[in-house]
Amino acid sequence: MATINWYPGHMAKSRRMLIEQLRAVDAVVELVDARAPLSSANPDLRGLTRGKARLLVLNKADLADDAVTSRWLEYFREKNVMAMRFNSNGGRVKEMLERIARATQPAVERAAARGVKKTVRLMVIGIPNVGKSTFINRLNGSAVAKASDRPGVTRAKQWVKLGPYLEMLDTPGMLPPRLDDQKRAQNLAFLGSVRDQILDTQELAGALLRRLLELRPDLARARFKLAETALNEEGEALPLADPSLPDEALLEAACKGRGWLLSGGRFDMERGAALVLDEFRAGKVGKISLESPEV
Repeated sequence: MATINWYPGHMAKSRRMLIEQLRAVDAVVELVDARAPLSSANPDLRGLTRGKARLLVLNKADLADDAVTSRWLEYFREKNVMAMRFNSNGGRVKEMLERIARATQPAVERAAARGVKKTVRLMVIGIPNVGKSTFINRLNGSAVAKASDRPGVTRAKQWVKLGPYLEMLDTPGMLPPRLDDQKRAQNLAFLGSVRDQILDTQELAGALLRRLLELRPDLARARFKLAETALNEEGEALPLADPSLPDEALLEAACKGRGWLLSGGRFDMERGAALVLDEFRAGKVGKISLESPEV
């Protein structure tokens, strides 16, 4: 695949805004995608917020492999990182608010010692399309923050009052200025955290199918109705797992299996690529984690 990098101008502006607002907050809630917690964590954000109480949220946990997510939580516990799984579309709101109260308790107690009933202020940070606005809306119980399933929707800061003594700051998604680890960059592209418009989506979808066949061949074969073999450029039938088989052939196999065809029986590669990516991102292929702590 071609090198993946995406750092539009608004992200540099968001970085400056984040630095300016840090003095006003008591703690940071960092959201990562439970399907790829390391790839979807921005080291730049972690460095900028050092010294603040921090809660790590493995969001979209309903789309990830439950057993792998449990191992990730153990991994973070061993590193003394307060972490929990969460699905922004439902459940665990009470537990999340309890975790937030625990993370901000020292600041509340310091204020109480001065006779002040403190309003706790939190900053929600993370890469694009990790679910920050949806997370805030879920805790609030109504849609107060603009949310979308594509990256780059939140462009400005937005304070949201969640209670008489709790406020959250929704921030725009930020990627590192450089994506040097291309395996992680590819994970971000699979998850939709990099704009599809700057990528070759057919190339990306073929690479995703290869990864899914490595991780959960049973789910990938069932969802895309894949045959046991596909044709290479020379017209030879090879097993789908054969590393010499080009990614394009895997996308063709998915188009054939699902009937994504144009007139004359030609493969509709553009439609096929869009649907392979959309169905994975929406969890329709199954509960699949792209990385595990053992690796």
